[in-house]
Amino acid sequence: QVQLVESGGGLLQPGGSLTLSCAASGTIIRYLAMDWYRQAPGKQRELVAVITSSGGTNYPDSVKGRFTISRVNAENTVYLQMNGLKPEDTAVYYCHTKAGSHYWGQGTQVTVSS
Repeated sequence: QVQLVESGGGLLQPGGSLTLSCAASGTIIRYLAMDWYRQAPGKQRELVAVITSSGGTNYPDSVKGRFTISRVNAENTVYLQMNGLKPEDTAVYYCHTKAGSHYWGQGTQVTVSS
């Protein structure tokens, strides 16, 4: 059974930085694409970063240049470095992968507020 556990969320002021972690178990992420999504209150869940098994990355315009996804296969962990955070980045952030079925973590709250 694949499990994804996010950590690193918190409350911070606009312009701040935060790094989220997603630790995987039950599978080896080396061969998988890994994603970060977020969901703000009253809004649909949206994709914010993708990293392929070969290390290629993709971001929507809303976070491009501010967010960086990375992976450390030896740790079976994916990271999301977030810089220049804005109040509109406030959301629950979820780690996701597809290994046959879709797997989601429980989410970690990020709140950006002055």
